Amino acid sequence: MRQEPTEAEARLWSRLRASRLAGAKFKRQEQIGDYIVDFVCFGSRLVVEADGAQHAESERDLRRDEWLHEQGFRVLRFWNDDILLDTDAVLQAISEVLGSND
Repeated sequence: MRQEPTEAEARLWSRLRASRLAGAKFKRQEQIGDYIVDFVCFGSRLVVEADGAQHAESERDLRRDEWLHEQGFRVLRFWNDDILLDTDAVLQAISEVLGSND
């Protein structure tokens, strides 16, 4: 678990914290099983990840996402550049999932 967030994580957290997005309560750097997720909304069973280049085609991330899905979580991954360059679109995508009944 990292204490200092990346720039993209800090930007996203500033918009997710304190139930600022659709009233959903997110937690940062939370442990679920053997994994630490960037952000999680337990009420909606939604995990949000901010990914840098080290995550491109990562087998470990695929296994992790599969395990999280088996536990009933939906996982959204966003590239750091997308978070930094188009934060509103990322928040809209998260909001849409929060509002879905899947």
